[in-house]
Amino acid sequence: MTAPTPRPGILDIQAYVPGDSKVVGAGKSIKLSSNETPLGPSPRAVAAYEEAGAGLERYPDGDATQLRQAIGASTGLDAGRIVCGSGSDELLNLLAQGYLGPGDEAIYTTHGFMVYRIAILASGAKPVIAPETNLTADVDKILGCVTDRTRLVFLANPNNPTGTYLAASEVDRMRAALPDSVLLVLDAAYAEYVDRDDYEAGARLVKETNNTVMTRTFSKIYGLAALRIGWSYCPPHIADVLNRIRGPFNLTSSAIAAGAAAIADRDHRDAAVAHNTRWRQWVTDELMSLGLDVTPSVGNFVLIGFEAEGDQTAANADTFLKSKGIILRRVDGYGLPNCLRMTIGLEQENIAVRDALKDFMESKKS
Repeated sequence: MTAPTPRPGILDIQAYVPGDSKVVGAGKSIKLSSNETPLGPSPRAVAAYEEAGAGLERYPDGDATQLRQAIGASTGLDAGRIVCGSGSDELLNLLAQGYLGPGDEAIYTTHGFMVYRIAILASGAKPVIAPETNLTADVDKILGCVTDRTRLVFLANPNNPTGTYLAASEVDRMRAALPDSVLLVLDAAYAEYVDRDDYEAGARLVKETNNTVMTRTFSKIYGLAALRIGWSYCPPHIADVLNRIRGPFNLTSSAIAAGAAAIADRDHRDAAVAHNTRWRQWVTDELMSLGLDVTPSVGNFVLIGFEAEGDQTAANADTFLKSKGIILRRVDGYGLPNCLRMTIGLEQENIAVRDALKDFMESKKS
């Protein structure tokens, strides 16, 4: 018997594999594998979520009006140009669906978010990987990959899992050099954590051009990963396309209410930023003092480099840490087999990782 055949490119997709969430037999684990905020969501968001549970028999607002208006009020952006999605992942896939097809090409960088490749292949287009320089996106190398078939460029800024970023001047230079027909998607999932004067998330560029989109998420600093809330800021004609092809009720009422409450709670967000800034530097300094290579990061995580061979490899470190009930993120799928990514956690969690890695390094020397 014959069976239905998927469209070309689908079977080339390697399904996304999330970070481990538990260690079998280790009791309660320290989970620092998914870049979740250690401070959790705003109490105001939790209260709004619980209150929304009283109306589960009703369909949600298909336009997510309350959430879009709350985002606009918090950011100063036009709510009419905001499109919300079930996580920024949905929006990335919708952008690929709306602007890519067979014969087209889309570019992302070597260690870019794995969803980009999935979205490109699912649309029937060809993924093109631009080399990075020192684990950082390189504008000239991205531009060198552009052909007459290029329709879209995905740029994670800051990038996960490296934690590196491009300055606004470099993003501007890339946009100016790209053909007008190429859509530039700036994935700024970690923008709230960046403390560099030369960084911009992308809203200005969206306002100034008609071929740039910025995507954001509530899964990181707002602590609402379980609710799957993302949003994009778009030129009006691109917002129109996304609204035509997205699901009519792609956000739940609980997500809309919780997201609106979360983005309005500036004190909670500021506390999360302050905690991350302090402990990201502490973790970086402490791990480097152990002889480990830590890539400078502007996100809520750090990339830790280990030896490629011998006893002090990333794989051995991962096994050792899990024996202590500590879960970091293997990043082999990002082309970084010699590294582990560590989310910045609570004080006691960060100290526990430092102490465990100190024991690992000393045990492998003896």
